[in-house]
Amino acid sequence: MIAFAGPSGGGKTTIFGLIERYYAPNEGEILLGDTSIHAISLISWRSQIGYVSQESSMMSGTIRDNLTYGLKNSNLIKEDQLWAVAEMAYAAQFIKALPHGLDTEVGERGTKLSGGQRQRINIARAFLRNPKILLLDEATASLDSQSEQVVQKALQRLMEGRTTFVIAHRLATIVHADQIIFIEDGTITGKGTHQELLTQHALYRSFAEQQLT
Repeated sequence: MIAFAGPSGGGKTTIFGLIERYYAPNEGEILLGDTSIHAISLISWRSQIGYVSQESSMMSGTIRDNLTYGLKNSNLIKEDQLWAVAEMAYAAQFIKALPHGLDTEVGERGTKLSGGQRQRINIARAFLRNPKILLLDEATASLDSQSEQVVQKALQRLMEGRTTFVIAHRLATIVHADQIIFIEDGTITGKGTHQELLTQHALYRSFAEQQLT
């Protein structure tokens, strides 16, 4: 788990855009092992990435449509597979309580569901894709505390066995990261564990004192 922290506008989301290949770096390169990610076909590269953002983005249609969107041969995905990923994302219970279960219409942008419910659907979708690389962009930022606890449990389950990159303004969500990279104005000004940055990086320590004490 690699986390990116720092002031707003510093470049954290830009790094995600570079990883996803929405644009190419002006200089340098991003490597997967010894291979530039730009040497891998775009379809193959993006198929290895799961992305959960703070916006809980959904399209109109059913829960089933949202879970299977973008997958090859989505019509061949079995019912028990969908319920399995819903269970892993702590979404099965509320889906079963809906009038039509997986075939419940969610409304434009998922407006018929709560923010926490939409986010758990997004996490279930990521489980279904089974990505090698996971990008989490402030995935719990817009949730109330009760919803955040459930979504955090689902995210912890999703991160198991995957390379995970996390953007977070709330340091409480990244204190256990293997490495935290602190970015200011497009420049890395510190990297290390939470404890290392507390002792070595004045601005990180200031953020921590404001948020964690």
